[in-house]
Amino acid sequence: MSMKLTFIGNGSMATALIKGLYQSYEIEVIGRNTKTLNTLQEAMPTISTKLLEDSFDITGRNIILCVKPYSLPSLAPKLIGTAKSLYSVLAGTSLESLQAYIPAKHTIRTMPNLGATYLKSMTTLVGDERLKEDALAIFDAIGTTLWLSSENELDIATGVAGSGPAFLALVAEGLADGAVQQGLKRADAQQLVAGLFDGFGSLIAHDTPAQIKDGVMSPAGTTAAGYAALERHSVRYAMMEAIGDAYSKALELKSKN
Repeated sequence: MSMKLTFIGNGSMATALIKGLYQSYEIEVIGRNTKTLNTLQEAMPTISTKLLEDSFDITGRNIILCVKPYSLPSLAPKLIGTAKSLYSVLAGTSLESLQAYIPAKHTIRTMPNLGATYLKSMTTLVGDERLKEDALAIFDAIGTTLWLSSENELDIATGVAGSGPAFLALVAEGLADGAVQQGLKRADAQQLVAGLFDGFGSLIAHDTPAQIKDGVMSPAGTTAAGYAALERHSVRYAMMEAIGDAYSKALELKSKN
């Protein structure tokens, strides 16, 4: 019999994780939005759903907590008992805060991303080493995992793996818009960018960014011209700043929780 996972929360991240995991695990979803719960139930009939009321007994359950960080103080009083394990995807919410709000024998912080929908999440984890094997097994089912040695490292990684899809979406949109600006049809530009990102995933898994760049850039060629434009507009520095600001926000959230 497969392990039972109890999701608390039914937003976009929870939905992505459930879609990636429901064929491998027994899933129940506890949420506050009846319409979304019904939609999940219709899409995946093997899962069970329940509306969160004034109290829900988490005793002995394997909880995957997928709510907004600011809602934790109001949610916690509705959960009674002590969970067997708690996996939290709440950005900037420390293990100490989680343990204070939601009693569990073992607690893990994890940061998956929306790639979980297609079993392509890049997930970082940190927490109770005794739960490491189970944690990696669960999140390996939705993509690639990386166990980190400290919460600070996870807060840094959140800006890359957690927020990264939004940053890359901006890059993808810019590439497509550039092609359209020069005269390419929108649908063709979109297809080109999708194919580019699909292939790039394999490239970056085997080569460093510098190796990829040097392999494409020929002297006085088209890539060199475009690359120079990116450097003129400080795209590299903007990406570094994006990670720095995301990390700062994670620390700010942690200080409030």
